[in-house]
Amino acid sequence: MTSRPVSPPPYLPARRPATSGLVWLLRLPLLGFMAAFLLMVAGVTFLFALQVRFQERILPNVYALGVPLGDMTVQEARSALIGRFSFGEQTVFTFRDGDKFWQMSAQELGVGFDVDATVATAYALGHSDNVLRNLLEQARVWFEGANIAPVVTYNQATALAKLNDIAASINRPAQNATLALDGLRVRQTEGQNGRTLDVWATLQRFETQLLTLRGGAEIALVVNETPPLVYSVAQAASQIERALSAPVRLVANDENGAPLGPWTATPQQIAALLRVELVSNPDGTQAYAVKIDTQAFETYLQTLAPGLVMPARDARFRFNETTRQLEVIQPAQSGRTLNVSETLKRLEEGILSEDARVVPMAFDLTLPRYHNQVTAESLGIRELVATATTYFSGSDANRRTNIALAASRFDGIIVAPNEEFSFNYYLGEISEEGGFVQGLVIYGDRTVIGVGGGACQVSTTIFRAAFSGGFAITERNSHGYRVGYYELNGSPPGLDAAIWQPERDFRFQNNTPYHLLINVNLYPAQSALEFNIYSTKHWRAVIQPAIIKNVTPPRPPRYEVNRNLRPGEIIQVDYAAEGADVTIYREIYDLQGNLVRKDYEYTHYLPWGAVYQVAAGDSRLTSGGR
Repeated sequence: MTSRPVSPPPYLPARRPATSGLVWLLRLPLLGFMAAFLLMVAGVTFLFALQVRFQERILPNVYALGVPLGDMTVQEARSALIGRFSFGEQTVFTFRDGDKFWQMSAQELGVGFDVDATVATAYALGHSDNVLRNLLEQARVWFEGANIAPVVTYNQATALAKLNDIAASINRPAQNATLALDGLRVRQTEGQNGRTLDVWATLQRFETQLLTLRGGAEIALVVNETPPLVYSVAQAASQIERALSAPVRLVANDENGAPLGPWTATPQQIAALLRVELVSNPDGTQAYAVKIDTQAFETYLQTLAPGLVMPARDARFRFNETTRQLEVIQPAQSGRTLNVSETLKRLEEGILSEDARVVPMAFDLTLPRYHNQVTAESLGIRELVATATTYFSGSDANRRTNIALAASRFDGIIVAPNEEFSFNYYLGEISEEGGFVQGLVIYGDRTVIGVGGGACQVSTTIFRAAFSGGFAITERNSHGYRVGYYELNGSPPGLDAAIWQPERDFRFQNNTPYHLLINVNLYPAQSALEFNIYSTKHWRAVIQPAIIKNVTPPRPPRYEVNRNLRPGEIIQVDYAAEGADVTIYREIYDLQGNLVRKDYEYTHYLPWGAVYQVAAGDSRLTSGGR
């Protein structure tokens, strides 16, 4: 292989010296430094010029309330801002309380604009004592600008005074309801809540809204309500109206179920006794309580009480000698006494009630000792243990009436063991109202006309039955002289028993372990009165014949005037009787025949003369008449 020679290209670029690139590497940093230095010098020069230019002026790009303040002096800026703050005058706040409201501007509420402080804030940008800080702040303001917030002033005392003015028209104390009685009319007012403006809480709401510096707003007033102690009197007023709506009647029944009364309280009387009092409730409130001053009613009821008393009435019985059982002849009845306090309670309830205007009286009941179902065996009543009969032949109609009435009061009586029997207690008051009529009675040293003549026939008969039955005689009074009725059919003197209310009574004691039953039989055709005593035989009594001593003749007859008689007519009103001392012994033996006791009844009779009534002017009056 052969080689060819290579011809060189026709044009070759010229070669630069290797040192030219290195030069530029050295020149470029120097050029950059020189440029930066020149730029810095220019900046410093600019800033220095800016410092000199705005030494007494506000920096450019500074605004307040939309007003450019740059390049203005403090005084120029102040002039520019005066009148530009409209918030205080144009912003209106509305304070509302329900349908009432109060409107005030922010300025009236103490809001103001401090133009000097705002301008001072604007001027302070870039004007501090720190140069570096000033440069940085001036640069920032130059490129970014600055919007100065207005310095707003607020005088809280002014706002507080305005709210206190509002409070004066809102605040009111709680008002209690009132109630008054005017005659028969009820006057009332309802209570009202007290209202107090919470000034500080409302002020806080306002200040919170104020901080936004937005347009006016409606602010709800903070009002605290205080309820009254007495809010309503409607219930009490209704009670009073009911109390006065109609009369109230008290009613009761007598022992036979017949209605008594009524005793009526009129609305006018009720009104005079109504009392309205404030009382405290558990929750601390108060209310009106309507009460009745029952003192007047109580006094009145106390006067009625004795007339409403009914003693417990034991059942009365007849002893059936065939069946040896008790037969009711008068049913038992519970006794009662007026319960004044309970009646007053019912009366008060009736007065305050709308419908119950008729009020039954309240009574305390006393159960009878012997009810309708009591048995003869349970009482030890098995047989006849004593009996006595007296006669009243020759008695006039009035005396017979009194004997029958008095005898009926004792039929069916039960006398308990150790109980003392009282004739006057069971007889009741001898009066015309009680059914007794006038008859001859012994009074003092003579026989006179009096109500109840003949009652001693009954006391004498029961005395004889008790005496013959061996029962202890605890009180016995004899007549002043021997009465012929009591010695009829061979009866001895000395066995009469006189009663005179209220001083003289006839009493005996049931001194046996068994109950006694007294049964009375009246035989008008035979003019006879019989008392039978049923019980269980406990002993045997033997009555000795009467011992009569010191007999004295009767006194001379006497004559007295009866102006209803015509001349020649004569009426004998008293009968002659001998005086005497009479003693009757009684021997009591047990069932084995042993003498248990011996006693006696002694009677001293005065001699008695006949008494006649004649017409005025009768010649016999001069011989001893009156």
